[in-house]
Amino acid sequence: MRYNKFTFLVALLIAFQGFSQEILTKKEALEITLKNNFGIKIANNNLEIAENNSSIFNSRFLPTASIISGADYRRNNQSLTFTDRDTGNDTQVSGDGVVTKTYSASLGVNYILFDGLGRKYNYKQLKETYNLTELQARETIENTYLQLFTTYFQIARFSENTNNLQEALTISKQRLTRAKYQYDYGQSTKLEFLNAQVDVNNDSITLITAKQQLDNAKRGLNVILGSKEDVNYNVETDVEYSNVLSFEDLKSKTLQNNASLKQNQTNIAISEFNLKVNKANFMPTLGFNASYGLNRTENENLINPFGAKLITSDGLNAGLNLTWNIFDGGATKTRVANSKIALENQQILLEQRRVNIENNLKNTWDNYQNQLFVLTAQEQNVISNQNNFDRTQERFKLGQITSLEFRQAQINLINAQTALNNAKFDAKLIELQLLQLSGDILNVKF
Repeated sequence: MRYNKFTFLVALLIAFQGFSQEILTKKEALEITLKNNFGIKIANNNLEIAENNSSIFNSRFLPTASIISGADYRRNNQSLTFTDRDTGNDTQVSGDGVVTKTYSASLGVNYILFDGLGRKYNYKQLKETYNLTELQARETIENTYLQLFTTYFQIARFSENTNNLQEALTISKQRLTRAKYQYDYGQSTKLEFLNAQVDVNNDSITLITAKQQLDNAKRGLNVILGSKEDVNYNVETDVEYSNVLSFEDLKSKTLQNNASLKQNQTNIAISEFNLKVNKANFMPTLGFNASYGLNRTENENLINPFGAKLITSDGLNAGLNLTWNIFDGGATKTRVANSKIALENQQILLEQRRVNIENNLKNTWDNYQNQLFVLTAQEQNVISNQNNFDRTQERFKLGQITSLEFRQAQINLINAQTALNNAKFDAKLIELQLLQLSGDILNVKF
């Protein structure tokens, strides 16, 4: 009775988890990830910021224009003293609460005609910064691709392993039923029945563990997909390998298209422009300015008989200004020297990254070749173990071998099937790593 409750619980769990599942194709998984993945959304936003920064509006190539206006109100007590030229006598005139109102407005335009080409190199530096952000976004997408399919194929691996374990449990249950009948009718010992019962329980526990791993992987997939709901997807388990891969082609593409290498190359370009921007500070700056202004002054009550009650003026003003910072205490010289060192560091980092990536490519390629050999060997191993199990099962039914020999053949088949699944999906993941190194992973068709 205890055994029946346990196996019924396992069957119920499997049936429940297999209920209302959707098939998620590789293509659909890619589309959902590109649309909803959190990391990709952030990368796209950063790219939009870089695009804004690299626009003409952030380059200092455009003139600046401003409108300035103001109003001034004054109410003062005034006292004026006049001296008569003929008599030399002083006459004093005073007034309280003398009001003066002043209004002004002007439109000004400023434009830098020459700044030692600093803004030109700064603009190019911003363009390279945009290219760098674009490469960083591409690398984020590539890493997300690899993360997605690592999890996707992990689900496929656990799914196939679960199916194999389910089949093994079914066989163990049939063996238990057979052992129970034989024991009930005195054709075998209770030890055979107990061994069969232990094997069913062990297979049930292994199956539950596999199902838990599968559920965990599915939840991880939902995170990568950016899903707000815990959707229980089934995935495709078929795997296709590329037959056109060669090491020389991969090496050539890697040196040309690898996202990390291209980022290092872009950093060198940014450092070169930064050096030129700093050198431009040694040069003079020539600017142009023009303005049109209007001024109006109203004197409401005059104490000066020679004063004007209303004064207005308007006109156009234009001019050039030249600024040349002959000596700034060595600050520009220091920035130029540090820019040269920063450029040299970027060149060293590029060489270091190239050596590391070439070494990684060689190791990954060797792993891929070895894994393909392991895959072929495991396929043959499964065939051999399947044949051995089928024969062992027939002999077990005829009573020609013990249950221990049957169980060993069953375990050997399960292990071989698991090893084949591991080899199949490991080979595909290593292939994707090669494609990522070569910059081709985004071109993979599923």
